[in-house]
Amino acid sequence: MNRRYFFHKWLTATLLISSVILPSCSSYEQFRYITEEFEIPNKVFKSDYNQTWLATLQVMKKYNLELTNQEAGIIKTRWIDNTLEVNFADSFGSSDSVKAAKFKLIINIVKGFRSSREVSKVTVFRRQMIEQDFLQGWKVIPSDAILEKTIIYRIERNLQIAEKLKKIEDQKSKELEANF
Repeated sequence: MNRRYFFHKWLTATLLISSVILPSCSSYEQFRYITEEFEIPNKVFKSDYNQTWLATLQVMKKYNLELTNQEAGIIKTRWIDNTLEVNFADSFGSSDSVKAAKFKLIINIVKGFRSSREVSKVTVFRRQMIEQDFLQGWKVIPSDAILEKTIIYRIERNLQIAEKLKKIEDQKSKELEANF
């Protein structure tokens, strides 16, 4: 009887542990893209928040914006259809073409300080969804981060151009003062 009791306890414990461990391993695949997307492209700029906000808006003016909130530091686009781009980019791959594809951009701008200087951090997140057929519905896929890095690069270039223009204006004003 003592053996039966221990065997029963061991079997119960084994079934309990396997029922907890096995489903969690199989569900990891379902949420793996989340860990991959934690590598969200971002950059810290040595310019103040207002300059960065204006440079970001200048870059984003070609997109259909859903939300722009400077106080919260967020810019969101509406869903943008990119079915042709997804099918073209994967035309030499092994996967089938998609029925539809769309993405949305979410940009966060945060004010911060390094030493005594104001800096701003820009984070660009892209949510890419595809639909293989109408039975499966929309499925979130990880982004390749090319568009996000391109947007950050364009923001950086706009800030550099604004800084150079400011230096030129300062130099001209000093020359006018010296000639006066």
